[in-house]
Amino acid sequence: MTNHQPVPVPPLPGRRALLLGAASAALLLAGCSAPDTLADQAKAGDNKNYIAGDGSVSEYAPGTRTAAVAMTGVLYDGTTVDSAQWQGNVTVLNVWYAACAPCRKEAPDLEALHQEFKNDGVRFYGINVRDTAATAAAFERTFGTTYPSFNDSDGEILLALADHVPPRAVPTTLVLDKDGKVAARVLGLAEKSTLKALISTALSEP
Repeated sequence: MTNHQPVPVPPLPGRRALLLGAASAALLLAGCSAPDTLADQAKAGDNKNYIAGDGSVSEYAPGTRTAAVAMTGVLYDGTTVDSAQWQGNVTVLNVWYAACAPCRKEAPDLEALHQEFKNDGVRFYGINVRDTAATAAAFERTFGTTYPSFNDSDGEILLALADHVPPRAVPTTLVLDKDGKVAARVLGLAEKSTLKALISTALSEP
């Protein structure tokens, strides 16, 4: 009887190299993919209709600020406002709408800061991205908001602010310096003491 010994099968040429190469490529891609909170929320499909910022605060030194904000908008009372009117004053712009939970939470603090700084010439404006005049007015009554808001349901103001406000990132708050340039930005809920400090810094600048 013939004794058949199993014949070893040699490895496929380059198989190990290919597997190692694929693994290395996967690790490289993973290392290059930093988490993007806003993008993840946009893809989530949870129908909340806004992207909640992470509360991150960005401050810009005077020498690094981009050109002055240039926009025109119509307030809910029908008044047309041009950003050129803000020259010489610190201006706070808050992007909001009534059903946005963080917008509702920060509204009393924004109103309190408006009252605190209005005698210093600080202007506060809301930028409402979706509500009717009646819905916006109901929100203002509920939270005692007295500063005016733009009706930006057509998105024209957000388009003008596209360099500073990520699409659908609500709320976002901008602090403009006396030249109308963005001095600071808060993505998400604006914490009162933080926003107060940002406004005070802009006011202290010549």
